[in-house]
Amino acid sequence: MDREILSTKNKALTLNLDPTIYGTLAEIGGGQEVARAFFQAGGASGTVAKSISAYDKTFSDYLYNNRKSGRYVSENRLQKMLGIEYNDLISILGKKSGSDIRFFVFADTVVTRSYAMNNDAHGWLGVRFQLHPDSPPNMVVVHVSLLENDTLLQQYTLGSLGVNLIYACYHYPDRPNVFLQSLMDNLDTNRVEINMVRMSGKDLHYVDNRLLGVQLVKNRMTSATIFDTGGKVQQPADMLYKKNLLAFRGRFRPITNVGYDMLEKCYGIFQRDENYTKENTLALCEITLDNLMHEGIIDENDFLERVNLLNGLGQNVMISNFREYHKLVAYFSNFKLGKLRIVIGIPTFIDVWDKKYYTDLRGGILEAFGKLFTDNMKLYVYPSLNKKNGKLFTSTDIELSSDLEYLYKYLIENKKIIDVRSAEMKWLHIDSAETLEMIQKNARGWEELVPEYVATYIKKKKIFGYSGTRDKRQKLIR
Repeated sequence: MDREILSTKNKALTLNLDPTIYGTLAEIGGGQEVARAFFQAGGASGTVAKSISAYDKTFSDYLYNNRKSGRYVSENRLQKMLGIEYNDLISILGKKSGSDIRFFVFADTVVTRSYAMNNDAHGWLGVRFQLHPDSPPNMVVVHVSLLENDTLLQQYTLGSLGVNLIYACYHYPDRPNVFLQSLMDNLDTNRVEINMVRMSGKDLHYVDNRLLGVQLVKNRMTSATIFDTGGKVQQPADMLYKKNLLAFRGRFRPITNVGYDMLEKCYGIFQRDENYTKENTLALCEITLDNLMHEGIIDENDFLERVNLLNGLGQNVMISNFREYHKLVAYFSNFKLGKLRIVIGIPTFIDVWDKKYYTDLRGGILEAFGKLFTDNMKLYVYPSLNKKNGKLFTSTDIELSSDLEYLYKYLIENKKIIDVRSAEMKWLHIDSAETLEMIQKNARGWEELVPEYVATYIKKKKIFGYSGTRDKRQKLIR
């Protein structure tokens, strides 16, 4: 949908000239860049009831009731800022202002690039706002990574982001994807990454935050989005920081018994590693954006049902735009993981050794493997069934060109490739594409190919093309 993209100054001026919008701007750490944008635009007295910036941590703790130690650049601190400032705003001005006033509080807590340039520049931004006078407030929370190496440029970016966010709350609350896209107005992905957006409130009840996360990836505003086992959107750095991680890529349409066995057996191997504890280890099912889309369009219901199924099995879910595994590993490396284990099946493992996938790299497959096999990463290779002899087909059975054999031996000897020897032989015949076809035709026996919970859920929700009817002429499919 075409829309006019206003400059940051014109957006701020439009808000300033709207007599119904009135509120507070509270900023920590990154300067009063959002407040400055409103004051420089002119007419800010019609919009800004109060502007505050607390740089000293003691003042910040005093103002936002943080008597316990904790991170200053965090969602928890942002929520306290929004809650306290909104309560103050309503208690002081709620009864004095005209009945047409819609109150808001914007808050951010940000760390920009340090003088030594050795820190991660990022921040939390949020708005608590009324869409209608005297109505309960809605809330939007955003996490961003600032990518520029110059602190002054990061401050300008922050100012634009804040104005874009407030403007979107009042102009695009009924168009979530336009809302997301507008956050990048007058910005680009070389300057900032928006890696989490969460909406809530009576006027935003229709928004599914999981779909917002997928749209962030589709719009290339971020590389990946993560949902926890409860389906709640999480900020990746908070969820993954210093964790041991087991990652399993697939379509999961649906997850079959062989897929579930891959997860269970690989997690069992991971449990035997040193320093393993249940608390510091996560399992993650990853779906690439390509596996969600059909002819460039995401089937939202299909996506949500895949997430629901995986969540029902106790799994975290990640959506990414990484086709190559070495790019996935590079992404995880941003979060200072403990140990990283990638679950991979034999067919995909064979593809990993195909040089044609690395022609875009000057160093070819050697460069890709240097990025893939980091110090903390190992591949867990799940076998397939050798149809000739009925035995397991493992990584040792693949055929490699002579120039790659020594590289393979090096990885084996250094235990970077681990074969899963405990696979359930009775599930190895299962093909996910054939299973999906059986579900769509309701062919006899499909329920035996998926976990019991998955079969029950598919029948109840009638998803993946399942209709519940069966052609009596169908023969038993094995």
